Amino acid sequence: MVVQSLPFVAEGGDARIKVIGVGGGGNNALNRMISAGLQGADLVFITAGMGGGTGTGAAPVVAKLSKDMGILTVAVVTYPFNFEGRRRGSQASDGIEALRANVDSVIVIPNDRLLDVAGEGTALQDAFGLADDVLRQGVQGISDIITVPGLINVDFADIKAIMSNSGTAMLGVGVASGKDRAEVAATSATAAPLIQRSIERATGIVYNITGGTDLTLQEVNRVSEVVTGLADPSCNIIFGAVVDPEYDGIINVTIIATGFSQSYDELLFGRPTRKATEAQPARSSPPPQQVVAASDANNQNNASPWGRANRSDRSYMGRSIL
Repeated sequence: MVVQSLPFVAEGGDARIKVIGVGGGGNNALNRMISAGLQGADLVFITAGMGGGTGTGAAPVVAKLSKDMGILTVAVVTYPFNFEGRRRGSQASDGIEALRANVDSVIVIPNDRLLDVAGEGTALQDAFGLADDVLRQGVQGISDIITVPGLINVDFADIKAIMSNSGTAMLGVGVASGKDRAEVAATSATAAPLIQRSIERATGIVYNITGGTDLTLQEVNRVSEVVTGLADPSCNIIFGAVVDPEYDGIINVTIIATGFSQSYDELLFGRPTRKATEAQPARSSPPPQQVVAASDANNQNNASPWGRANRSDRSYMGRSIL
């Protein structure tokens, strides 16, 4: 489903339903169209760039329709670059809070942190393309656990138990090859630029390990040791392990950490949202933890913060994912 489909999306996309030019809320006919498109789904992903009209205004509407139908609803959205201006950032924060109230889990990807990945001299078009790719990574990281049969399979009920009504979530992706690739990939995922806080505060963690035919049991175990060593002992953790020949020589680790009670502004900036600030006296809060991308490790161990395979949509064991 694509809301306010752009021409290139309409031509090249494979969405089941395309709604052109969504602008106003309260359109009953449009709501019925969207609801019809959601029928039969067990899991719905909502992706949007927050701060503009469609992402900020339409995404919460679609989310509420989905969640009201009893569907597990997960949002994966981007927060604007700082250079896009304070007004767009403020609109994005308000939109994320509205979205957060209408989804089971929301993963926010701050575009500015992509600068840590993109490096110097990255073209503007490439930077926004990278943001789109990260949205895909977030969706694929969750859906692969359910839809791709692997060495260790995860039931949809397990995913639902961790992600239902879990609030703000975070995404980390690590890819590595060469010596100690399992440890490097796991460490890169837990310290990735998109992880705004330590995963030790999460109440639920879902992670997926993808490797080639050379993936070993010891490497799966090493990834598990890294993740569980950082998580709270009471945290509910599930994981999947997939063998894909396209990943021969490399290991990809994707981590979704859920259950953070704070709003996105509190999580990223260490401050309450604008509405919360207006509702109560401001309180001092500690500065946000500084997260350093594992660039040195990446260079030394052939690690990369992003995966490379782009799978097609799948259904698994009768589950429908949109």
